[in-house]
Amino acid sequence: MLNKTEVSEFILLGLTARQGLQRFFFTSFLFLYLTTLVGNGAIMTLVGLKPQLHTPMYFFLGNLSCLDIFFSTTTVPKMLTGLLFGHQPISFAGCLAQLHFFHFLGSTEAVLLATMAYDRYVAICHPLCYTLVMSPRTCLLLAVASWSSGFVHALMHSVMTSRLSFCGHNHVHHFFCDIKPLLNLACSSTNLNMTLLNVVTTSIVLGPFILIVLSYLYIISSIFQKVQSQEGRWKLFSTCASHLTVVVLFYIPVLFNYTPPSLGSSLERDVRVSLIYSAVTPALNPLIYTLRNQEVRSALKKILKKK
Repeated sequence: MLNKTEVSEFILLGLTARQGLQRFFFTSFLFLYLTTLVGNGAIMTLVGLKPQLHTPMYFFLGNLSCLDIFFSTTTVPKMLTGLLFGHQPISFAGCLAQLHFFHFLGSTEAVLLATMAYDRYVAICHPLCYTLVMSPRTCLLLAVASWSSGFVHALMHSVMTSRLSFCGHNHVHHFFCDIKPLLNLACSSTNLNMTLLNVVTTSIVLGPFILIVLSYLYIISSIFQKVQSQEGRWKLFSTCASHLTVVVLFYIPVLFNYTPPSLGSSLERDVRVSLIYSAVTPALNPLIYTLRNQEVRSALKKILKKK
């Protein structure tokens, strides 16, 4: 099937047309974006510079911070420009690129969070085997698998979307090019795209989520079986608290938006929910790990004292 695209560009309608709200949103999301860059950049720097953080847990945390920077950068700068100057045009190629990178980085994060849950499972349930199981080679392979699965998933969507015909309206009711708003604008059949969205995207969201839930069920069971004191149980579980908080912040809005996806769902609701995991969560993640993690706080204090 040949690409019959007649629309050369799309118009992103953004968050709101009300000027008072535009200024408020611009200030708020600019602050969140800068927090994302500074916070996640600081964690990546700490993980790279401090030998005590050269462990599997912080290796994956460094990957998560890198993901959050790129994930937020995929959508937020364009959204800020729209809030400042009004509706934003985006070329067809640029729209496809934004769609690809959004789903590439988003699905990679979903798989990476499951990998981090597995790391916590091995550390707590099989501590004597931890060094052997989570070897540097294994950690590297798990990280590569996370990034690769996200890339393949996004590539399927971008290729299938590029084959659609867009010959009517070009106003996207969103602040970035997501799949569902684009399917609403397509002139050709979207049955195959919807099948891909319902089956593959739901699987890459639910699959890692199920693995995370199973990991924590084993972790909780192991803690209650092996540790008798309440203090000892809390000390062990506190090593998972930051990761569990990040999982909740990421997965609740993602599950709400993409399982099961439907063209009949409210686009306004989708926009509000998308803001949480594309702009808010990446800014909160470094704060969560900094505030709840003694090792990260200690490493940060040492660097600040030297300066």
